[in-house]
Amino acid sequence: MAEPGGRDVIIGRGDGEEESCSGFQGLRFDIGGGSSSSGKSRTKSFHPPIETHWDLNSAAGKKTSSPIKSLLSYPLMKFRKTKSLIMILEGARDPKDKQIVESFRQMLLREGLLPPKHDDYHTLLRFLRMRDFDMLKSKEMFQNYLKWRKDFRVDVLSKEFNFTEYDEVKKCYPHGYHGVDRYGRPVYIERIGMVDLNKLGQVTTFERFIKHHVSEQEKTLKVRFPACSLAAKRHIASTTSILDVNGVGISNFSKPARYLFMEIQKIDSCYYPETLNQLFIINAGSGFRMLWKAVKTFLDVRTVAKIHVLGFNYLSVLLEAIDSSNLPTFLGGNCTCSDYGGCLMSDRGPWKNPEVLEMIQVVNLREEIDGKSEDGDVDIEDSSMPKKVDMQNKDGNSLSLLEEAACAGSDSACSCRLALQKIDCLEASLGDIKNKIKTLEDVLQDTKMALIEHAQHEERPKM
Repeated sequence: MAEPGGRDVIIGRGDGEEESCSGFQGLRFDIGGGSSSSGKSRTKSFHPPIETHWDLNSAAGKKTSSPIKSLLSYPLMKFRKTKSLIMILEGARDPKDKQIVESFRQMLLREGLLPPKHDDYHTLLRFLRMRDFDMLKSKEMFQNYLKWRKDFRVDVLSKEFNFTEYDEVKKCYPHGYHGVDRYGRPVYIERIGMVDLNKLGQVTTFERFIKHHVSEQEKTLKVRFPACSLAAKRHIASTTSILDVNGVGISNFSKPARYLFMEIQKIDSCYYPETLNQLFIINAGSGFRMLWKAVKTFLDVRTVAKIHVLGFNYLSVLLEAIDSSNLPTFLGGNCTCSDYGGCLMSDRGPWKNPEVLEMIQVVNLREEIDGKSEDGDVDIEDSSMPKKVDMQNKDGNSLSLLEEAACAGSDSACSCRLALQKIDCLEASLGDIKNKIKTLEDVLQDTKMALIEHAQHEERPKM
C-alpha cells in the first residue's frame, strides 16, 4: 500500500530468520526509496484473506432480506439441520484445501497429536496457511500451540479467571471491539497514544492483562466470528484492527511496554495465527515512524504485509474498509455509544444481538444433544463450541451466552434451550411409539394370517 507522498512499503525477510514461532523474526521493512543494509532477502508467499477459503457463491450486489430474521423464521426442527446454516458457519470448503487439511489431520492422528477438542478444520487450515502449507512446520507449530494451551490453562480460563478490573483498565488502556467492517468482520480498536502503563500497573498486573487478552481471543473465535458469520450470511474468520498512535514515539517504547508488546505479539502470532485481516495504524507522526523501525523487527513478515501505516489524513482509507456508522466519532465516524460510556466500552457488534446469540446457542445445544463432546474427559462447557461461552461485561463479571442475551432484554435463549429439551423428549417418545406400532402391526399381521387359515379350514367339506 502506498504511503502518503507516494512512498511504497517494501517487505522482505532479513538474514538468518528462523521459522520457529518465537514472534521476534528479523525483518527488513523499508518505507520509501531507502536502501537496505543487506543485499540478501527471500520472499514468503502471502495468501489472500482467509475468508476466501470459504466464500459462498452468492451473486454480487444482490439484496437479501435480513439474514437473522430469515434464518430465525425456520421451524426449530429444520433450523437445527439446515444446510444454509452449516454453510454460513463452516463455509464452502475448497477441494484442494480439504485434501491437504485432511492429509495434515491424518498425520496428526497417526502421531497422537490431535486431541478431539482440537480436531477442527478451520484451526488446522489456519496453522497450515501460517506455514505456507508445509505440513512438518505446521505440525511443529501446532504442537507448540497445544503445549501452550495446557500450560496457560486456556480451556479453564473462563472458570478460573475473572477480570474484575475491567473498567479501570479501559481508562488507562483504551481498547475494544466496535462494530464490523464492510465485509462483516469484527473491528478492533486500540488508542495506543492514550495508554498509561504506570496506571495500568497500579490497577492490574501484566500477567492478568495478558490473561484478559487471551480470554478476548477465545471469545472472538467462539462467539464473535460465528455471530458475524450469521449476521453477514457468510463465513467470517478474521478481524480488521485500528491502532491510533497519535503522540506515540521512541519514549513510549519503554522496557515494560516492550515486554507487554512482545508477549501479546507472540501469543497472537503463534497461537492465534491468520486471524488478522488487516491493521490500520493511524495518526503516525515522525516519532512513531522512528519507533516503527524497531517495532517491525518483532513482527512476522506475514503480519507486516497486512499493516497499513497512515498519517493524519487516514479517514478516506478507513471508510473504504469500514462504514462510518461503525466508526467512533474520535476516528471520524458517526458512532458515540453514549449509552455505554463510549464506543470502546460497548463491545458493540452482532455478538451482542440476542437473536444471533440464540442461534449460536442452538448450534451448541445441538452438538451437546448429539453427544458431540470434543473431549470425553472434560465438561461439555470446555468444548471448542461450548454450551456456555463466558464473556466479560463492562463490570468485569462473567456472563454466559444465555445471561448475556438476558441482559440485552431477552430470555429467548432460555426458552430455546427448554424447547430443544422438549423436542428431544418428544423425539424419544415418538421413537418408542413407532416401535410399539411396528410390534402391533406384526401382531395384527400374524392374527390376520391365523384368521385366514382358520377360515380356510372351516370351508373344507367334512368327510
